[in-house]
Amino acid sequence: MEPAQSATPRPQGLRRVTTVLALLTAGLLTVGTGLVLLASPPALIGALALLLSLTPLAVAAVTLRPRAPGPVTTADLLTMLRLLGAGALAAVTVLALAGQVPSRGWVLAALIGVALASDGIDGHVARRTGTAGPIGARIDMEADAALVMALSALAAITVGPWVLAIGLMRYAYVAASGIRPALRRPLGYSLSRRLIGALQGVSLLAATVPVIPAQLATGILAVALALLVLSFGRDVIAQERAEWRAQAGMQEQARVQEQARAQEQA
Repeated sequence: MEPAQSATPRPQGLRRVTTVLALLTAGLLTVGTGLVLLASPPALIGALALLLSLTPLAVAAVTLRPRAPGPVTTADLLTMLRLLGAGALAAVTVLALAGQVPSRGWVLAALIGVALASDGIDGHVARRTGTAGPIGARIDMEADAALVMALSALAAITVGPWVLAIGLMRYAYVAASGIRPALRRPLGYSLSRRLIGALQGVSLLAATVPVIPAQLATGILAVALALLVLSFGRDVIAQERAEWRAQAGMQEQARVQEQARAQEQA
């Protein structure tokens, strides 16, 4: 009798989670080291830039774990490139804060634009290859959050630390969901939520374009942050209402059952 085959195909080559993480680590180290060598900062600044360039690796390790032991999809590999960009931006931010590289420039803006534009490619590939699903959506969402966080830190050099709120908003929401169960309720599709999310990246990009005055970039980002607060606020209210209705329904059901038992005993 032949042994039963596993329902999950064994990944080959680049499709293994461990292989993808190893390649991402090598890519982040290469990019971070290259940036440090080009800027030639003091040793401590260079070490810090290299260390922070590796932070997206933690995001990849957590979000790719559910893929194992199955294969990493082509869309996932494209998303990893966005994490590579986030690591590069983290290093640039450290170097810019230390005055070793400019925080605005055409080359920098162009690279950020490419990273932002890639956001729509992995989703399209996932749908075309039939690999779209909740795991891929989580990988994509967390990669977006990491990129926006890195962009917020870079933009803070130009417009001020308040803009960090854009990058921290997602993580604050996740932290709050650990305390408030209502925030763990699923949210339906919202076009406005997607548009506002995309606007954050474009607005942060504006802070790195040399021809856009810092005052104008500040205004653009202030509007983007206000819309983001409204979007999160709307979702939180919707989740709290859904939780309240669910709790009220459970209480009503318990009351009806209690009345039925009382009638039976009478």
